[in-house]
Amino acid sequence: MPTTALSSTGTATAGTPAVGTAVPARTSVAPRTASTVRTVGVGRALVRYDVHEAAGGEPAPPLVLVHGTGSGGAAVNWGTVVPRLTAAGRTVVTPDLSGTERTSDDGGPLTVEVLAAQVIAVIEDAGGGPVDLLGFSMGAPVSAVVAALRPDLVERLVLVAGWAYTDGDEYLRNLFTLWRRLGTRDPAGFGRSVTMTGFSRGFLNAIGREEVEALIPNMPPTPGTLRHVALDLEVDIRESLDRIRARTLVIGCAQDVTVPVEHSRALHAAIDGSAYVEIDAGHVVFFEQEDVFVRTVTDFVTRRAAPVPVPGLAGR
Repeated sequence: MPTTALSSTGTATAGTPAVGTAVPARTSVAPRTASTVRTVGVGRALVRYDVHEAAGGEPAPPLVLVHGTGSGGAAVNWGTVVPRLTAAGRTVVTPDLSGTERTSDDGGPLTVEVLAAQVIAVIEDAGGGPVDLLGFSMGAPVSAVVAALRPDLVERLVLVAGWAYTDGDEYLRNLFTLWRRLGTRDPAGFGRSVTMTGFSRGFLNAIGREEVEALIPNMPPTPGTLRHVALDLEVDIRESLDRIRARTLVIGCAQDVTVPVEHSRALHAAIDGSAYVEIDAGHVVFFEQEDVFVRTVTDFVTRRAAPVPVPGLAGR
């Protein structure tokens, strides 16, 4: 079983199978709990979100999960993760932000601030804070801005495979530019590019050709997805990072080919007092290393004291 060490100032590692070995099975499949669908108006958007009730346990702040790029939204990102988090005693809130199929708006350009306002509205509509807030990929800069703008609403913040500034990395800028071009000219190529960069080489080889081909249609270049890609190209949240007051965990993915892990390390360095964990997986870490991901998140959001520094894991 892979292990993860957590440090308030350093890094952590998680073991994964070598290239070509079998993908580890999940330890269990959690039962689904009751959920309700709600809608909140934010500007010209009607934002849908789901509240998944906890399966017992001690009272705890709700855990809000903010999805990444793609019009499939929360269901695509969190479908297998939510039942495990509710089984661990957490009520989970999963918004679908503008650009997703479930939320309607005027179809205009999106910004990090627009999506952050939607997350804030969802938190307030769901009962107010403070909540524990987790953002993945595009959802990471959005969640960071939420925490910076409304520290009263966020108790703990988890940023997964995120970044602060697109234009500062020619690789990242060119990848998103390629996605935008493929999305309008070569939809099949778009799906193949997203799949190749979304998962590690070892994971793709382990699941085999048939499963890889089945992944390719999962994120088609819909108008909503391309609105997200356009937002990805404009991300710059550097001025927000020093205003984050929530206890923060940054999760980097060591084999990330979408958002290289150096961006997660930079977020950790920029957010005062943050903890950092690095998992040996590709971008979509909760598919490749679901057990490690769930354990890492639940350990952090249920720990009421500061993470204990681990000897030998100095900051990078």
